[in-house]
Amino acid sequence: MKEIDQLINEATVNVKEDRAATKLLLTNLMRYMSETDDRHKEVGLVAAKYLETLQRSNEQLVKIATLVHRKTNNLTNQNISASEKEDLFDLINNSEEEG
Repeated sequence: MKEIDQLINEATVNVKEDRAATKLLLTNLMRYMSETDDRHKEVGLVAAKYLETLQRSNEQLVKIATLVHRKTNNLTNQNISASEKEDLFDLINNSEEEG
């Protein structure tokens, strides 16, 4: 279980760091776009990608919360299910690919 806790903590840190970097980039991009109408056309797709990244990080946080909730509510069965393992590994892999 300690390994799972460590992986969940690592994934949470990665998500938080990704969110902070993406928010900074998006804020800077919004300032850049607000200067002229042409700039929105120039970098609008990039802004959309930043928003998609934030949405994915929200989904990752929900997955982490679900795993933690299952773990804390499953006091009688200390084993993590195959589905939970798969969710966790998917989450970690996605974080590494995006980072």
